[in-house]
Amino acid sequence: MTQTITQLSPDRARAWLDRWDAQQATFFADREERFAVIGDVLAHAIERPDPLIIDLGVGPGSLAARLLRRLPSAQVIGIDQDPLLLGLAEAAYRDEFGGRFRAVTGDLGEAGRLDRLGLHRAPDAFVSTTALHWLDPTALRELLGTAAGALAPGGVFVDGDHLYERTDRFDALLREVGATARTRRGEQPGEGWQEWWQAASEAPELAELWAARERTDLGHHVSSPATVGDYLAALREGGCAEVGQVWQCGDDRVIVGIR
Repeated sequence: MTQTITQLSPDRARAWLDRWDAQQATFFADREERFAVIGDVLAHAIERPDPLIIDLGVGPGSLAARLLRRLPSAQVIGIDQDPLLLGLAEAAYRDEFGGRFRAVTGDLGEAGRLDRLGLHRAPDAFVSTTALHWLDPTALRELLGTAAGALAPGGVFVDGDHLYERTDRFDALLREVGATARTRRGEQPGEGWQEWWQAASEAPELAELWAARERTDLGHHVSSPATVGDYLAALREGGCAEVGQVWQCGDDRVIVGIR
């Protein structure tokens, strides 16, 4: 479990998450649409009204919060390695969602990471956004297979991320199409990734979380990213009867596996 940060109020945590959402939007042509599509998949594919959802790489809870608002009887358990992002999520959402949201500290690249979750039943869904591409292909294949095999019958695995074919010209075209879509929508450059993290490192109310982050090894090195086909093959091998892509804008995609 993550630690409680007493000096971080829910209002200040939400202010930091608003800034996070704003800077993240600079990377996506339609970030909210991607979130909505993931919610659509869960709403249409899961039959029980109180689904148990596991958010892999939950970060500051951007997707988790939207799903909990969309599905008022759902429970989300999120796992991530970054103590600062997890601390922001817990501080911002503990009053709004109470026991419906729980964050667990864990490295998705390590074997046995799902054992940390303390699940009381098989999950109805695994979800993730912009997190799994940080994994080495071997660790990714193992995680996807394990998650797919852990799903309840009829459950779904849904991932939204920048996913490629690993061909230079086509992947470059995907990036350009996404960038053009952002320009066409009139999106204006705002606070960037580096600026957000620099501000967080200097914020007194985040000092304890920042110190915890500094003590955590968050290094990632992926020499050969997995392709879309690799993701779908791993889900199928893990036990998903049907796999495919349900949404795309440039290099930004949502893929699904159905148990």
